[in-house]
Amino acid sequence: MEYTSLGRTGLSVSRLCLGTMNFGPLTNEADAHQIMDTAHQEGINFFDTANVYGWGENKGRTEEIIGTWFAQGGGRRERTVLATKLYGNMNGEGKDNWPNDDKLSALNIRRAVDASLKRLQTDYIDVYQMHHVDRATPWEEIWQAMEVLTTQGKILYVGSSNFAGWHIATAQAAAAKRNYLGLVAEQSLYNLLSRTVELEVLPSAQYHGLGVIPWSPLAGGLLGGVLRKAGQEGGRSADRAKKLSTAEREQLQAYEDFSDKLAVEPGTLALAWLLHQPAVTAPIVGPRTADQLDTALKALEVKLDAEALGRLDEIFPGHRTAPEDYAW
Repeated sequence: MEYTSLGRTGLSVSRLCLGTMNFGPLTNEADAHQIMDTAHQEGINFFDTANVYGWGENKGRTEEIIGTWFAQGGGRRERTVLATKLYGNMNGEGKDNWPNDDKLSALNIRRAVDASLKRLQTDYIDVYQMHHVDRATPWEEIWQAMEVLTTQGKILYVGSSNFAGWHIATAQAAAAKRNYLGLVAEQSLYNLLSRTVELEVLPSAQYHGLGVIPWSPLAGGLLGGVLRKAGQEGGRSADRAKKLSTAEREQLQAYEDFSDKLAVEPGTLALAWLLHQPAVTAPIVGPRTADQLDTALKALEVKLDAEALGRLDEIFPGHRTAPEDYAW
């Protein structure tokens, strides 16, 4: 396993981040525990979750599964860099929402962190991430609340998710006025099919020293060999393939053909491409099974030369930094 610093911090994290969103809804507790044990055995020390994972009436369930895993001891908590998120309302579907039960008010930040700590069965969170920007709450309030949590020892670092480039810049400017570290990482949608963040988010993150943690690295499975699987297995992959436009189908066919030429599985190639992007710290892999985790780990062994990276750019054109992407 390779390790790198999370942004400009001294915190060392693995080049792959274990995503846990499937734990509960698709992966039972025993299998989830096995996946986390395997991740540690393979050197993955960076785990990502969120308070809303579990979804619907089961929001919080994913954090609970991680908590019962930590409770087994054996250095599980001590060897894990734990990232979780807050923003969404934790009430079950169909229930009346109550004011201050979501977003980033100081009140909800205080309540949310205590609830996550209880579910996770730990006394601190390594990276506490804002799941979305809150346009209604001033940064002075947000940073004051995060400073309190840092002083209390409940969190060590703060991260963001789904922020625009200017949100990162504004957040960092407000933190600097308080002599506070501010954001250390941004978690964004980033993969070969979705490269919009190359316009402004990645440049902003690099300028401000944030690590970048891409989510959905396989574009919801489209980069995992969806056309091949549709012909072999049918089912879910076949349904996805039917929904593709002609242009999308041709693009993905060219991609799968190129992965065959490289003798690399499509999903492994998609992860390897992200690992070659200079702004990227660790893509989030969200395995439902131990076999899917093994497939993801193979990406660490793939080395792409300039020719291969150029061919992937031809198949999936990216963006230059704004404004040069659309102006001079």
